[in-house]
Amino acid sequence: MPDSQSSAPSGRVRLARGASPWLLPTVATAAVSLLRSRRSGRARAVAVPATALAAGMLWFFRDPEREITQGRVISPADGVVQSIMPWKDGRTRVAIFMSPLNVHVNRAPLAGTVTSVEHVPGRFVPAFNKESEHNERVVWHFDTEIGDIEMIQIAGTVARRIIPYVPEGTKVEQGERIGLIRFGSRVDVYLPEGIEPAVEVGQATTAGVTRLDRD
Repeated sequence: MPDSQSSAPSGRVRLARGASPWLLPTVATAAVSLLRSRRSGRARAVAVPATALAAGMLWFFRDPEREITQGRVISPADGVVQSIMPWKDGRTRVAIFMSPLNVHVNRAPLAGTVTSVEHVPGRFVPAFNKESEHNERVVWHFDTEIGDIEMIQIAGTVARRIIPYVPEGTKVEQGERIGLIRFGSRVDVYLPEGIEPAVEVGQATTAGVTRLDRD
């Protein structure tokens, strides 16, 4: 089902789908400890860290609206370009590292049809480590106007859960929300042969906004 909010005016923020299992217990603990803090020293001791953790969770699971950029391929993730590597088949891999401070909702890099969503079990080493090539991941393929586009969501040390929002066979718009990675992680996009990257290593990216390909 298309995400009608994907190209809504920027500025508004909602909470990411899939946040509830982490967010609700944390917020509930903070609320209860704050209510009991006037009568209990133990509750006061819990209230401060619980409230700080709840605030951190609310910040982490934020999902701001974006004004989607026009372009052939746009960034699926907020983060920093970690590497740009040519592949043997002529494609170019653009790897984007997402720190715990980034928005972790990922978006479709192009409009098209999701032809496959494959979960691949693996390890949980830090996403910036070279060994993360063997981490837990979800591999996406999109049938688009420029051919098959592969995108991979990679779990990190803390991010041990990847939550796809749309199933195989779904038609998506460019910039539509398609999934969530909890906590620090990485997203790789493979640009087809003949498409030159418009980003550089170390450059910050914004999901749905930063264009990855050059005219």
